[in-house]
Amino acid sequence: MKLVYFSWVKDRIGMAEEPIDLPDSVKTVADLLAWLPGRGENFANALADPAIIRVAVDQEYATPDTDITKATEIALFPPVTGG
Repeated sequence: MKLVYFSWVKDRIGMAEEPIDLPDSVKTVADLLAWLPGRGENFANALADPAIIRVAVDQEYATPDTDITKATEIALFPPVTGG
């Protein structure tokens, strides 16, 4: 699986993407957002308020209960605003 980070999420984490093997306990978007901050201070800082982080699973918007066990790509990004 590949995690992809955009905008200030990418800046705070310090990378644009990474391959990752998730633990068996991480089965949903909510599980992922709860697990990632434990990977280090940069993740904890970027995901301090998980309610504002948007997630796409295989390029489809996802909800906290979306299953990610068969996903090939998960993208994390801040809310999108228009102008």
